[in-house]
Amino acid sequence: MTFSGALTLTDLNDFITPSQACIKPVEVLSPPEDKKQSGSAFTEIKIDSAGSYYEVSSLNQDASSPKGAERKLQQAQISLNDCLACSGCITSAESVLITLQSHIEVLNVLSTNPPPSSPDYRFPVISIAPQSLASLAATVSSTSRFPVSLLQILRRVQVFCTGVLGFERVYDTSFARHIALLEHTQEFWERKRDEGEARLPMLASACPGWVCYAEKTHAEMLPFIARGKSPQQVMGTLIKTWLGGIWGKRPDQIYHVAVMPCYDKKLEASRQDFYDEVHSTRDVDCVITTGELELLMREKGWDLSVPVENETTPRHPTLSGSDSWQEPVLPELIQHPGTSSGSYLHTLISAITRMLPDPLETSVRAIRSSDYEEYVLRNQRTGEVVFKGAKCYGFRNLQNVVRKVGKETGVQIGRGAAGRIAGAVRVRTRKIGAGGETELKGYDYVEVMACPGGCVGGGGQLRPIAQASQRQVDEEGYPRNWGDSGVRVEDGGPQDTIAGPKWGNKEWTKEVEKAYWHDLPTPPPSPTSDLLPEVDQLAIRVKVELCRPQDSASQFDWSSPMDAEAERRRRELLRTRYRAVESDIVGLTVKW
Repeated sequence: MTFSGALTLTDLNDFITPSQACIKPVEVLSPPEDKKQSGSAFTEIKIDSAGSYYEVSSLNQDASSPKGAERKLQQAQISLNDCLACSGCITSAESVLITLQSHIEVLNVLSTNPPPSSPDYRFPVISIAPQSLASLAATVSSTSRFPVSLLQILRRVQVFCTGVLGFERVYDTSFARHIALLEHTQEFWERKRDEGEARLPMLASACPGWVCYAEKTHAEMLPFIARGKSPQQVMGTLIKTWLGGIWGKRPDQIYHVAVMPCYDKKLEASRQDFYDEVHSTRDVDCVITTGELELLMREKGWDLSVPVENETTPRHPTLSGSDSWQEPVLPELIQHPGTSSGSYLHTLISAITRMLPDPLETSVRAIRSSDYEEYVLRNQRTGEVVFKGAKCYGFRNLQNVVRKVGKETGVQIGRGAAGRIAGAVRVRTRKIGAGGETELKGYDYVEVMACPGGCVGGGGQLRPIAQASQRQVDEEGYPRNWGDSGVRVEDGGPQDTIAGPKWGNKEWTKEVEKAYWHDLPTPPPSPTSDLLPEVDQLAIRVKVELCRPQDSASQFDWSSPMDAEAERRRRELLRTRYRAVESDIVGLTVKW
């Protein structure tokens, strides 16, 4: 099967529960006949130098299978349906083997792509997440001893992808994230007004690991999960629907690759909800991780530490006039202050602060660790709590949040799709103090990410760098001969390093976080009301050209109302839906 060798099982320190159905049965095409000799086997398995498996016949079974005959064995494949049918095995970065989601597949498509003059030519485009750029920047800074910015790394990646691989366009996904945040805020106000079946508290949906966990084990949480697409999928809509229209190309004439910090993003891109039935194509054709992109560079002999021309020169976004056929310059590396996982919570806090007339006071309380923090907004004049949210990273904290939300809303937890609302939703306020002052008890919003440390610590990121002075011992401090263990170590200068064997290293995550907020406080304060006007103007243009409202002149901001048909297109293009996944396997019937 075509899947990257960059996928490795590392220190999975927040494993929830082993699945009693974590198997895929092997099909036996022709069962063996009765053995002629008791205790003897018909075949043996041989492995050649390339790692291929061969079945070698040890007996003369028939004329077609003489003794010593070899037959190459096919490798088993695990598809998306196999994964979703599984009853457990949830980790911080679910290492799912999804066919056609690898850097090898990217090379195959690019190498077999016809010339641009051919009608079968697929316009190749690649987008990369800021968290992936931060991982690359931290690694380059660590090995070269000189700090590099995300802009420098983006320029070097752009030169590599266009000059070496042959991509036509290279974007970062920060503009798609900006649109995702605008739609996220819009959905929050809709829930606040009790529009539709969705409910509060709203739980972030940008993390596919968390979403799949809810679909498979906590379906009672699905009404609370935000319906807005993640930045990855919004980028797919922008490239294949919006920019594709400007380029004069159908969605199936574009090949879109996304570079993401998490293996679960492969699973997200493979969801049926993001498949265009009309053109038989996906919003994102292939997802590779940061580690797979770095592996591509090594295979092509590309040194990311070498500067390129004009790598520190920013490109200012422009609308290119009002003509829809003119291609705009997309904004690059838009900063959304708050967290390095998308700033969903802080964007809502900023929106609420701008919406209310009275000044608000924000208080933050860490629960157990910095991966679980509560944010409370109070009216400075009255002391009233107007908003309560939380930031929750890692499955250990996630389980606590699920239980807390279930208790506050009256939803019974732990019953999967059978979870139900126990009568009316419980009152989310309580009386405290002699004066009868009310304080908001339940959450209004939770920013949920499956990986400890958030997206910068995703399972697809580059692993920590072990310096030459540290390479004589392993992560537990024991002496280690790396050569005898099969680890190749290059001698001399900055390259005298090896990848650390442990994923999820907190100190290394801090280095990636530092690279993410390069030249800014870590992290900077919450967003202010003066967002880049060019970015908002371009976002409104995207909204108008995608949704096609009848009165386009009335669209002054993202929240401007549209007619019913335009709102339908908005939900179709920028939102998704979730469903419970029921396993038909009973654990008591599984034979170990």
